[in-house]
Amino acid sequence: MKVGIIGAGLGGLSAGCLLAAEGHEVTIFEKNRQPGGKINQVYDSGYRFDTGPSLLTMPFVLEQLFERCGSDIRDYLEIRTVDPIARYFYPDGTRFDCSNDREKTVENITRIAPEDRESYRSFLDYSEELYDRVREAFLFNPLCSYSDLRSLNLIDFFKIDAFHTVSERVDEYFESVYLRQFFKRFTTYNGSSPYQAPATLNVIPHVELSMGGYYIDGGIYRLVTALSRLAGKLDVDIHYGATVKRIATAGQQVEGLVMDDGSTRPFDLVVSNSDATETYRKLLPEELLSRVKRWQLKAQEPSCSGFVILAGIDQTYPQLAHHNILFSSDYREEFRQIFKDRMPADEPTIYICNSSASNPGHAVDGGSNLFILVNAPYLTDAVHWESIKEGYADMIISLLEKYGLDGLSKRMKVRRLITPDDFYRRYRSNKGSIYGTSSNGKLAAFLRPRNRSTGVRGLYLVGGSTHPGGGIPLVTLSAFHACELIRRDRA
Repeated sequence: MKVGIIGAGLGGLSAGCLLAAEGHEVTIFEKNRQPGGKINQVYDSGYRFDTGPSLLTMPFVLEQLFERCGSDIRDYLEIRTVDPIARYFYPDGTRFDCSNDREKTVENITRIAPEDRESYRSFLDYSEELYDRVREAFLFNPLCSYSDLRSLNLIDFFKIDAFHTVSERVDEYFESVYLRQFFKRFTTYNGSSPYQAPATLNVIPHVELSMGGYYIDGGIYRLVTALSRLAGKLDVDIHYGATVKRIATAGQQVEGLVMDDGSTRPFDLVVSNSDATETYRKLLPEELLSRVKRWQLKAQEPSCSGFVILAGIDQTYPQLAHHNILFSSDYREEFRQIFKDRMPADEPTIYICNSSASNPGHAVDGGSNLFILVNAPYLTDAVHWESIKEGYADMIISLLEKYGLDGLSKRMKVRRLITPDDFYRRYRSNKGSIYGTSSNGKLAAFLRPRNRSTGVRGLYLVGGSTHPGGGIPLVTLSAFHACELIRRDRA
């Protein structure tokens, strides 16, 4: 079978390798000049930055991908644990390190919130129970046909805590403001609000805290380089600077891809690693979308976006670990502004990835490469990022200086900004969202676009905007699901 893939992001590269390993003739078209999609890197004046995911979880999913393709991931990548997984800073000066070692973390909790030490253990047990229930029912299941649903343990499926919010459940377990804020941040991993998202997302702490947080030596972009090498070994043909204008169809059957230059490339199947909403709205004729599908696309709320500062610093800050979270003083207000008002938060929580702590070569001698990220609303007409971005960056830098990064503004040798406009322009993500659709609804996490189109035969979808969700392991699983569905349809 001849397979055309739109996009050389993680989902597209993973699907391309899997399909090529099964004997298909695979061609990938990437509109940018390099692979990776949102997993990207920037070099500037001797500083290197990862500009996408920075923490790896569930590495066994990647191991299975390489194994399925006849290779050993250890021949391509060195994956190692990060300890602490992250360092947390609170507005009152309290600092908290979260470790891969549960008992070590409990010791740290005893220092800042002794009343919650046993609750921490209990909550992780609850989180593990959620993982056991959603693992086969959701994560490793395409959820695309009656046979998928028939195999589910329905008792487990209805015990996934979908009728409380993350915030409500966390508040039941913990008394201290420190642990409450700590556990509410995990919903941001898929661009949602803890005050709206279902408590099902409390599964994420188990994945990170119990299963472990990891880093790819040399930077997360090494994963893209490795997959590109693997694709070459499997004879996947990748074209860069190649923009797909639309998906060619005959009736409701895929016929190929129409390129930006007007040429048509015939394919038996198409896999889109473009944002699912953009795929349906921009790459397909509107008449192929049912009224229900058009309603679904209109009703889906995008996830939040992000605002990024890439800061090359000529010194180190000893208080910073590899991963750092600096909390805002009013978490509920922060998420209200982002998701209700759809405005940048006045006082955002700030994430800093300081990969030079693990790879000193990512910065000029004695310096630091700080990837600074805050959550931001998806694009609306109310916010004009081009006019406010410099001032917003100055405000964030001022907050960091108040947190103890003294002289930060004067020590910056590199300052580059990435706004929601950039996320849309570079990756055609829905309204500049980072994680596709949000999970701000009781069943929203389960209603993401499926990995096979129901209205267009021969069209499959992968990536963070599709089932089962965003992040490296889930995007990779979307490729597994798409390939499984292709096998079923061709059987």
